[in-house]
Amino acid sequence: MTHTIPRPEHPQPQFERKSWENLNGAWQFAFDFGKSGLDRHFEERETLDRSITVPFCPESDLSGVGYKDFIPAVWYLRAFSVKKEQLAGRVLLHFGAVDYEAHVFVNGKKAGVHRGGYTSFCFDVTSLCAEGENRLTVYAADDNRTGKQPHGKQSELFYSHDCDYTRTTGIWQTVWLEFVPVSYIKSVKYFPNITAGTLTVQAELCGAGEFSVKASFDGRACGEASTPSENGTATVTLSLSELHLWDAGQGSLYDLTLTFGEDEVKSYAGMREVRIDGRRVLLNGRPVFQRLVLDQGFYPDGIYTAPDEAALVRDIELSLAAGFNGARLHEKVFEPRFLYHCDRLGYLAWGEMANWGLDHADPAALEAFQGEWLDAVTRDFNHPAIVGWCPFNETWDRDGRRQLGSTLAMIYRVTKILDPTRPCIDTSGNYHVVTDIYDVHDYEQDPEKFAAHYEAFRTGGEFYDLHAKNGRQHYTDGQPMFVSEYGGIKWNPDGNVAKAWGYGQGPQTEEEFIARYRGLTDALLDNPNMFGFCYTQLYDVEQETNGLYTYAREPKFDMAIFRAINARRAACEEL
Repeated sequence: MTHTIPRPEHPQPQFERKSWENLNGAWQFAFDFGKSGLDRHFEERETLDRSITVPFCPESDLSGVGYKDFIPAVWYLRAFSVKKEQLAGRVLLHFGAVDYEAHVFVNGKKAGVHRGGYTSFCFDVTSLCAEGENRLTVYAADDNRTGKQPHGKQSELFYSHDCDYTRTTGIWQTVWLEFVPVSYIKSVKYFPNITAGTLTVQAELCGAGEFSVKASFDGRACGEASTPSENGTATVTLSLSELHLWDAGQGSLYDLTLTFGEDEVKSYAGMREVRIDGRRVLLNGRPVFQRLVLDQGFYPDGIYTAPDEAALVRDIELSLAAGFNGARLHEKVFEPRFLYHCDRLGYLAWGEMANWGLDHADPAALEAFQGEWLDAVTRDFNHPAIVGWCPFNETWDRDGRRQLGSTLAMIYRVTKILDPTRPCIDTSGNYHVVTDIYDVHDYEQDPEKFAAHYEAFRTGGEFYDLHAKNGRQHYTDGQPMFVSEYGGIKWNPDGNVAKAWGYGQGPQTEEEFIARYRGLTDALLDNPNMFGFCYTQLYDVEQETNGLYTYAREPKFDMAIFRAINARRAACEEL
């Protein structure tokens, strides 16, 4: 009998070695409702009482568990094998994501602890492994009702409701092993210069040796550079003999081979530049209207985890078919494999953190947030598809206490230190403190009223901002500005508007839906002082039925209609 491994593809195609092993598939599993397993030393057990299919969370159907109630803690167990020659180097154990606090044990001994449900982490487990079979145990604790941990759109109530959905606990991305030499490449950062036609590579290394980079495009060698390193870092700059720009709809990528001693990594990079020029956001020196759609990264059978790689690709293709050229990756740090497909398809993306669930008026929220966000920016820095960062979304006050503006300002500044090459929005929608781009969320359903909100701004006057009325924020004249959430028009394909959750009063007919969509979108496309929009949303999620597609990714309408509305030339592109 042949057993297939779910999600068998390499989870990080921008940093891929040949010597790796996918640990997805059947694991032993146990609930720990009393969170007593650490006291009872479950890490020493050789069996657990249930089974689960990794990387799917226990709430999902694909996991084989399908438990929907709150889960305070869980345990995982499986065996893996290590050869003698692999122990001569280093054995690295990787987790794509575990929600929320993960304790990892190898052969009953602790390998490490990681807090944060959305970012990848790795432990060097060489010293804990023995030749032959080894035992891997993972404990994951999760409580999204504390206000101390980001949980995104995971419901704090038993049932999904409004725009909060089924929860995710424990492992929800690929687990894998890497076998590397004693001296190896830990990480790299890419800095393209499209004017000079160069690519600078900064590397973090373990050990000493010669670090080299070779670039090719479509199989043709385009440049190489190398340098010796003994201090754990190296920087090289490649002069490219051919310059191919990465652009919207044109995912031109250079293949890279990174070597350091005996270590070799397969990678890629894109040559592109994002720059602010007054109210315009330029891509490679020209205005490209960002026709974005809200993508929440939920799946009916896998919840946070796509059932297969084809599902990742399909979501991008569905968006392109509707005339969008990118997405806000909303309230979730998306997996690197999805970003890879954004890169190769020339699909714009805004990287965002799942900040909902945090008490933004509590200084402790900063501790829970900052490390995870900085890990996300560091991990995804090299993806050319990411054209901006948005650490926070709608930082509402809580229990009558205002958000801490100093927290937002500090996260913004640290983000800019980590990545000065992209714009950063401090908090999407409200309440801005310090930001490169000013955005608002506006779910007005009447196209005439919606257009009136931005008529003064269109002709050079002030713009409409509901939250500015209380003196909490104000637009700085000359900043780029866009409506980063609008629409949210609810529609059930069966025409039963009463069953649909969305924004405002739903239309009664398809014709009314299309007319409303066209009126709202035209108001933004025709405004020369807007550089983009983001429509809510690409597909339904559970009870929220304001997608252009159903939750099963079936089109509700003829997408050619929306493609024609969205893709026409915008006023800012005429300038």
